[in-house]
Amino acid sequence: MEPITKRSKIKDLLTTEKTGTRVNIKGWVRTFRSNRFIALNDGSCLQNMQAVVDFEKMDESLLRRITTGACLSITGMLAESLGKGQDVEIIAESIHIYGDSDPEKYPLQPKKHSFEFLREIAHLRPRTNTFGAVLRIRHAVAYGIHKFFNDKGFYYLHSPIITGSDAEGAGEMFRVTMLDPVHPPVDEKGQTDFSKDFFGKETNLTVSGQLEAELGALALSDVYTFGPTFRAENSNTARHLAEFWMIEPEMAFYDLNDNMDLAEEFVKYIISYTIENCMDDLMFLTKRAEDEEKSKPQHQRSEMNLIDRLGFITANPFERLTYTEAINILKNSKPNKKRKFQFPVDEWGIDLQSEHERFLVEKHFKKPVILYDYPKSIKAFYMRLNDDDKTVAAMDVLFPGIGEIIGGSQREERYDVLKRRIQEVGIEEKGLWWYLDTRRFGTAPHSGFGLGFERMVQFITGMGNIRDVIPFPRTPGNAEF
Repeated sequence: MEPITKRSKIKDLLTTEKTGTRVNIKGWVRTFRSNRFIALNDGSCLQNMQAVVDFEKMDESLLRRITTGACLSITGMLAESLGKGQDVEIIAESIHIYGDSDPEKYPLQPKKHSFEFLREIAHLRPRTNTFGAVLRIRHAVAYGIHKFFNDKGFYYLHSPIITGSDAEGAGEMFRVTMLDPVHPPVDEKGQTDFSKDFFGKETNLTVSGQLEAELGALALSDVYTFGPTFRAENSNTARHLAEFWMIEPEMAFYDLNDNMDLAEEFVKYIISYTIENCMDDLMFLTKRAEDEEKSKPQHQRSEMNLIDRLGFITANPFERLTYTEAINILKNSKPNKKRKFQFPVDEWGIDLQSEHERFLVEKHFKKPVILYDYPKSIKAFYMRLNDDDKTVAAMDVLFPGIGEIIGGSQREERYDVLKRRIQEVGIEEKGLWWYLDTRRFGTAPHSGFGLGFERMVQFITGMGNIRDVIPFPRTPGNAEF
């Protein structure tokens, strides 16, 4: 039976000056050196707490069970540390083992592991320093997002995960069905009869909460959604997930300029909030990234470390220019003239690639960029058509190292124009009757944008692969945990 002492979190004990008091910590063993020094981590912070064991006063059979990965409760006196690396330590009086760990089979030994290997053991990787830091930062970013919108008077709207509409019109959606996969009911044309399905129609996992957020904005003025979204896109890249989280604010009475102002303020706030609350974890990840950079050829190394890159966002006003202006810059750029771009820029109307966006941010302007007024042919049906009938009031926020991080627009509030755009892109109008209704009954100018949460966390943490900033990644061929 373990002694009854209220548990303290290691994060709190490391900053206390109350030595000489009896404390209790609980966590997982990182190392046990010389049968004397236990490094315990409970996930509350990056640092471990050292517990000093007098092996002459402890049961030898119990000490043999203390191995890397074991879960312990340690009670003892908090004392000033005699060693380097920590101010306080615990002089262990009693140790209780909650869970043993087989040292021969436990995969997280005190050594460096590749991220590829750690993805195979995603159920254990939060116990590593890197993933502990990433997950704490992920929490801080999420909390900062809610705080930003709450403090500005926005309302958090829970948009549905199951939907009958395709907000993007791309068709890359996961079907939700209860029909027999082998012998589904069929209609008179021999096609699957979804009227017999659970919802009485064909339904999918959502790709966006935007359309529903617009409905909320046209009643509450300022709303935002923050929830999981899904894309059935067969992309095995370091920037794509099949399940990811999106933040999508929608604001009544905002035009495109208001939208750009909010987007810039928003991302600067998130980054500043994370710097203020997660500096230890950010410093650790900065050092990790710097060590990784040393293994790259000189020309591939980043000019800024992680902390500097975050400061680069918060310190600079974002450059704003039209898509047309950006195309002219890119067409006349050295990389384009020398055919260095993988995707040459030769005509107005092309969809910009990440390499183009990064050139504008990192080489040309050397600051974050917001592009606006894109060709209507490469943007979604719900974006407001400009007077030239060629462009829409869309805007994208571009970051260094990543390219587009926010996409948004002023929404098309005119019923006739919206109806025509829906027909032009080939979306079934009857499935969006409720969306069109908002343009018939008290329509209003309004705007919004979407921020991919994992892409933002990836930028803030400096992680090279988006699969490493979500606890359990969903990608083509992988839904293991």
